[in-house]
Amino acid sequence: MKPLADCKLYTFVDTAYLYGRAPELVAQQLCDGGSDLIQLRAKNSSPDEIRALAEKILPVTCRANVGFVINDHLEIAREIGADICHLGQEDFFDAGHTHVDQLKTDKSKLKIGLSTHAPVQAQRALDAGADYIAIGPIYATGTKPAAKPVTLEYARWAAMNVNVPWFAIGGINLQTLEAVLAAGAQRICVVSAILNAPDVARACSEFRNRLT
Repeated sequence: MKPLADCKLYTFVDTAYLYGRAPELVAQQLCDGGSDLIQLRAKNSSPDEIRALAEKILPVTCRANVGFVINDHLEIAREIGADICHLGQEDFFDAGHTHVDQLKTDKSKLKIGLSTHAPVQAQRALDAGADYIAIGPIYATGTKPAAKPVTLEYARWAAMNVNVPWFAIGGINLQTLEAVLAAGAQRICVVSAILNAPDVARACSEFRNRLT
């Protein structure tokens, strides 16, 4: 995969939005559309099911030189050779971790991304050595309906204070994108606006073109 600093478009194979489609097919469409990173998110799947999904997607991302991210499941990320594991605040700090080096082995090149929902969480993630952080949800999103939007103010704060790659996430679509970029974001995560589109690759490329 390319360096995180060069990654702009972070997309998802989210099982809640597959609608019967093969995960590897959706991953290929995301790669074709210009994704830099693809996360497997399968909130209601068992570890065995997630591993099986990941093993179908990984060859696709490897061929395309696209970074592959496993959400939540560190051991699966290690076992299959994913590029990144993404963890929430509770999965990392509430589990007793204080620095990402605690999750890395000498032989592993696995990177760790952390979700953040406020400046105090972002600073904590930076102090913990996160390779990147997610900033959001910027807007209300059906992906996480219970999450309170952090608004563009948090993105503006991140633009001024975060010194590692950060990705704005939450309710970002082609209508809201300009405001997110104007707030200082250079990298974005997009879930439903791409996965719900009639043509996934085309929707992905539209975001890609707007980012570049």
